[in-house]
Amino acid sequence: MKIIPLSEGSFTIDKTKVFVPFDTSTEALNSRPTGSLLVEIQPFVIITNNDIILIDTGLGYNLPDGTSQLHTNLLNAGINPSQVTKVLMSHLHKDHAGGITTKNTVTGEQFIAFPYATYFVQQREFEYAMQVGNASYVTSDFALLEEFSKVVWLDNDAGYIDDYIRYELTGAHSKFHQTFWIEEAGEIAFFGGDDAPQLQQMKSRFVAKYDFDGKKCMELRMKWWEQGHAENWTFLFYHDIGSPIFTR
Repeated sequence: MKIIPLSEGSFTIDKTKVFVPFDTSTEALNSRPTGSLLVEIQPFVIITNNDIILIDTGLGYNLPDGTSQLHTNLLNAGINPSQVTKVLMSHLHKDHAGGITTKNTVTGEQFIAFPYATYFVQQREFEYAMQVGNASYVTSDFALLEEFSKVVWLDNDAGYIDDYIRYELTGAHSKFHQTFWIEEAGEIAFFGGDDAPQLQQMKSRFVAKYDFDGKKCMELRMKWWEQGHAENWTFLFYHDIGSPIFTR
């Protein structure tokens, strides 16, 4: 399998939940607002024998010319957005779900961003996100999924997609967060979403206040780190600036 990170850039985020662009090449780290986090936003595309898989969809921003940044990143990687066959969603926080749809900057009309792909979404996460009404969820980014015919609503705590993509509901970072393992030809790519967002967090007993269940996140990271070492997983870190892809 071939794995390509689709970086949308680095951002700071604080308790306001606003993502502010941060240029790591020109700005000093200590210039960040006090208490803010520095994160990368990077969906991944994985090319397998059968599929072109997009994992999470970024912030959903448009470039100055009005084109989707995520679509442009895919094109720069040599992939036409219409070629994406599966979109796997770990959860629906706005920095992961913003690119589920795309908006015409002239008319304001919103469309499913990958109409030829099948979206795999945790049903309980969608229902919760549509009802909870907090700053982490922008329902207009994903509400169209309810009317889209090519959505597979995952409602089990664990299972398989096409016999080679495994998912597991963790309820750790968000109430109905899920993780994915893609297994092909002896390779295992693991995407922990925001349960396991950065390499450094895998190496320390770190409990984050921003997680729904921070202790569970920490325990899962410890388990995955050891299991991944034993089974030679390739880890995909959505929010890691320096190490988006890591094999132990």
